[in-house]
Parts: sequence; structure tokens; C-alpha cells
Amino acid sequence: MQISFNTRYHIPSVGLVLVASTLALTSACGGARATNTGSASAPADSMYDLVIANGRIVDGAGNAWFYGDVAIRGDRIVRIARRGSPLSGAARRRIDATGMVVAPGFIDIQAGGNYVSGDGRDVSKVTQGITTEIFGEAYTGAPISELSLADAPAAATATARRFMGARGFDAWLRAMESHGISPNVGSFVGASTLRSYGMGMHMGAASPAAMDAMRGAMRNAMEDGAFGLGTALIYPPGNYASTEELIEIVKAMAPYGGIYITHMRSEADQVLEAMDEAIRIGREGGVPVEIYHLKAAGTANWKKEVAMIAKIDSARTAGFDVQANMYPYTAGGTGLAACLPPSASADGKLFANINDPEARAKIRAEVAKPTSFWESLCEQATPQGVMVAALRDPSLQKWSGHRLGEISAAMGKDWLDTVMELLRTEKRDIGTMYFLMNEDNVKLQLKQPWMKIGTDAGGSDPDSTKALVHPRSYGTYPRILGKYVRDEKVIPLEDAVRKMTSAVAERLLIPDRGLLRPGMYADVVVFDPLRIQENSTYEKPLQLSTGMHVVLINGVEVVRDGRHTGAKPGRIVRGPAWRPTGS
Repeated sequence: MQISFNTRYHIPSVGLVLVASTLALTSACGGARATNTGSASAPADSMYDLVIANGRIVDGAGNAWFYGDVAIRGDRIVRIARRGSPLSGAARRRIDATGMVVAPGFIDIQAGGNYVSGDGRDVSKVTQGITTEIFGEAYTGAPISELSLADAPAAATATARRFMGARGFDAWLRAMESHGISPNVGSFVGASTLRSYGMGMHMGAASPAAMDAMRGAMRNAMEDGAFGLGTALIYPPGNYASTEELIEIVKAMAPYGGIYITHMRSEADQVLEAMDEAIRIGREGGVPVEIYHLKAAGTANWKKEVAMIAKIDSARTAGFDVQANMYPYTAGGTGLAACLPPSASADGKLFANINDPEARAKIRAEVAKPTSFWESLCEQATPQGVMVAALRDPSLQKWSGHRLGEISAAMGKDWLDTVMELLRTEKRDIGTMYFLMNEDNVKLQLKQPWMKIGTDAGGSDPDSTKALVHPRSYGTYPRILGKYVRDEKVIPLEDAVRKMTSAVAERLLIPDRGLLRPGMYADVVVFDPLRIQENSTYEKPLQLSTGMHVVLINGVEVVRDGRHTGAKPGRIVRGPAWRPTGS
């Protein structure tokens, strides 16, 4: 999960952005080339807006690639022709994709952030080939109640009030679209947001009235187009919710076809037990389960990977639908506060607590001898495996990009006091990377048939971003296509693309994206399979991937020769229970 690295329906057709020049889209390395080939006298019904010709088509379904052409009219794919079966009709514009792969746009099942303000171009993501972002791990812009706002900063409160009321989730989705966005966007309901809706930041069991409020808000959000409930059970206030509470909320969404998707309560010492809890919630709630960023975290737990995979396979063999997704890195990223016990953030008083000597003593005691289950990411990664990414205070900026162990030694403090001091000085949570995973396990997970791909990251613009971010913000999909498909041959190209496209669309019951098929929305990518690669690193992450030549979203060219065009054709993508307002 990424909470502090970046703070940031179907509608009538949108025509393709046309290029006036006769010769455009000629890549620096001899890539895709576009020409105007239309005839003014051609009948309208035979005229294509764009033909992507001579590409190696990977259709997203897992089928073997073939050579052919893709014809687009407006925002839809209208025809796919194999080599030897030429397209009839003229085209206003043609892209020569010789030597390139043509595939459906990638659907990020675990995107971070939202786009109600700021830069909606999503530069680092769409230049990877991502055409649809799915939000909802723990936090979403709605639903919102007065309890939600009780502990929120004034600026956040003013924004959030826009999304109060029974149709708040719909209002939030529409606000992103009306703001102007390059990718399509959809979302689960953030369970931490839902918990705040009914309970604020208070610990303890939810009251009957709070449960009724949360169930009602869950049902409303499903009717607004949510895909289900998304939890992150290591962060307050999400980890204040019991298994039984989550089961009851899941039951409320079950009639709407929702999915329970979860960052589990443990990914380390009790990862197998956490998987049991997730499966129980889905089974008793009557919904499928999707596990966010499956991993065995911490050196002592790497050996559990085989058992984790076996647990999913066993549940599926027994008839229960549980699947997972992942990002292809050995480090995760979230806030530095994830090293502190949940009680430190109770009632929204994290920063008050770390400024109070008595409260700090209680935090230290809870770390030394936990009174309830929780796992410190600093202990799992060890201080040398914790990279503090983004410090703003002038007295601390020199430590951006350094390891917690190094910072602790320089400050003459142990890791826990250093964490609290950094948080106290910054007065905010701090983007941090935790090196927890094993490369062999990454490869093993990629091979699983039920695996899908997500970034667990927000997008950013390298020209304006100052802080370090996790490289997955810039390189998740090219890393898989370059490192694990082309170079190391861990999985074949067709399976990798399926895990990035139709596997997600089918999981979320999105009927018109994720495949190259006539009638589908024209979310299409064109990339060079020999040159696709990530360039982002942990130390120098603000580097766009290369090899992605063209990205179309709803038929509009958002990436050309690997550069963002500035276009913002993104639309809302909704779940199967969506009821248009007023229906």
C-alpha cells in the first residue's frame, strides 16, 4: 500500500484525437509510424478513425499471438483482421506497428490515490501502458459522515464534505471524471473509510447503530458502482475491525455481486492464519476473495510461500473462489507509522501521542510486549531493510533515501525512538520502503494461473515530483514484460498480458475492457517487446519506462512515442450493481 508517497459509466463516444501532420509517430528507434490515409469521399460507415497495422497481436485472453490489424472507430474497436485478411474500408490514420506488440490496455487492480484535484494525467502510470486504475485499498474519497471528519484536518474536511450523503460514492467518482483524467477509474469501497464512517478513529467493537450505518453505506456504494470492499488490516482504523464485523459488512454487499479484496492482517509471521481469516470472511459473507499483493514478508517467512500457494489451490479445489494479485518487487512501500502499534493512532491522536513522553513510553512498552496482535514492518524488514524515502523538514532532508539503521546510528537512538522522532519532526506520515520479500518467491507467484498484476502505487510526473517514490509507480508492467518475460522467460508473453488485462476485467465483471475484440472500448497499447523495460530504481525512481510507443484510452492517443500527449479521455468504470442516479 502507498499512502504517503504521493498525495494526490459509460458516456457518449469520444472521437479519436487526430494528428494533422502527414507523417507522425515515428519513434526514435524505428518504431510505430502513423500516416494520414483517409479519403474524403469514403462512405462514413466504411471509414475507420485509426488502423494499427502489421502488429503482433496479443489479445489479452491468453491466446497465442498472431499478426494482424486493429481497426478503431470513435471509442471502440470495430474490427480485427489477421494477416492475409485485409481490412475493407479506408482509415483516416494508420499506425505501422511492424515489430511491435499490440495488446489491450493494462488494468491496475491496486492503484493508489485519487484524482479529484491535482495532476490527472497519471504520467508514470499511463506511460507503462496502464489505461484503467482501480482504487480502494482501505481508503476512498467516500462514503463520508460527520464522524469521518471529526479527526480530519480542516482542508481535508472541506474537500470531503463534497462527498457526503447517500450518493457520496457516486459524487466522488464523478468528481474525478469531471476534474479531467487520462486513465479510466473505478474503485472498491475503502474499509478504513467505511469504519471511519461508522466509528471515527475509535478502537473497539462497532455498536449496533454503527454497524447499521456501515452496512447502509456499503449498499449505497455498491449501487453507485463500487466493486466491493477493500481492506488493509494492518493500518488504523481498518485494523480495529474484528473478523465478525467484516463478515457482517461483506454480507451487505453480497447481493450486489461484490468482492472482498484484502491487504491481510498479516503478511509475515501469521500470514497463513491471515489467509484463513480472509477465506472465512468471504465464505461466511458469501462473496469471492481477492488477496492484495500476496507475499511472504520477512526472511523467516520466505519458506511459507509454497504453503500459501497450496492454501489458495486447496480452497479453489474445494469450490471456494479465492485469488490474488501482486507487484514484481522485493520491497513494499507504505508509511513509517506502520512500524508503530495500532493503539498509537487511536482516536486520531498519533502525533499528539508521539509528542507526549508518557504516551511514547506506552508505545515503547507495546512494541516490547504486544498486548494484541500486530506486526511492525520495521522489525520484519530490520532497520537496515527500511529506506526512508521522503523527508521534507530541512533538518532531516539529508536522510531522504537512507536506511533507518544508518539514521538511527547517526542520531544515537534505537530504531523505535528514531521512528517517533522522524514522525514528530515531519508532523505527517513518511513514505518508506521495506525490503521484505524474496526474488524466487516473486517468480513463483508470477507463474500461478490465478495471479493478477497491480502496482499498489499512485502515479506521478517526474518533471514535478520531488520526493522519492517506489519504483513500481513507474515500472511495474514494463518490469514484468522486460525482466520476467523477455529476459528471464519466467512466464510467456501471452500469459503476462492476460494477467494484466482480461484476468482483472473478468474478476471485476467489467464486460467491455481487457480484450482486443470488436465492440470493446479502444484501450490499446503498442510496445516494442525487445526494448520494453523499467528504468526506475529505488535510489533514482523518477524515470519513465521505455519501449511503450502508443497508448490509446477510449480511442484517444494518450501516449505517443513514449511521451504523454496531455489528453485526458478517462471515464468512470463501475461495478455490476451500478444503478444510475434517479433510477
